[in-house]
Amino acid sequence: MTATPGAGHRDARRPAGELEAGVLAALWAADAPLTPGEVQAELGGSLARTTVTTILTRLHDKGAVTRRRVGRGYAYTPTEDAPGLTARRMHTELAKEEDRSTVLARFVSQLTDEDEQLLRSLLGEAGGDGLPGLEGSGVDGHPEGAGGDGR
Repeated sequence: MTATPGAGHRDARRPAGELEAGVLAALWAADAPLTPGEVQAELGGSLARTTVTTILTRLHDKGAVTRRRVGRGYAYTPTEDAPGLTARRMHTELAKEEDRSTVLARFVSQLTDEDEQLLRSLLGEAGGDGLPGLEGSGVDGHPEGAGGDGR
C-alpha cells in the first residue's frame, strides 16, 4: 500500500475546538489586541500563520472576538472572558432546544451537590427578580420556560 502524502499528519490532528481554545487563551493572556502573527508567536509557532488567521476569522464570525484594522490585517480582542464564553455556549445550546424545561431539568439533575448549592445560592441572591440575563427564561422562577407545566 502506498502512503498518501500527509496521511500520517491526519492522525496528529487536534480534537475539535482545541485550536480555538488555544487561540482564545493567547488572546486572554494578552494586555492588548493581537495580530495573527503575534498569536502564532504566543502559541510557540507550532501553527502556520494562515491557520491562525483562519481560526481567528472563525472566532470573529462566531462573535467570540472583535477585530480592528491594523495595517493590511487585523488585530483581535476576545469579546468576553473564559467564564463568559462558556456561559454563552451553554445559552446557545439551550436555545437550540424547543423543550427548554426538560433540558434545564436534566442539566440540574446532573449537577454535583456543590454546584447545585451554588446555583441555589445564586438564584436566592437574585431575590426572586432573576439573575441578569435569565429574565423570561423560566430559570429564575418565572412561569415561562422551565417553570409550571413546562410549556
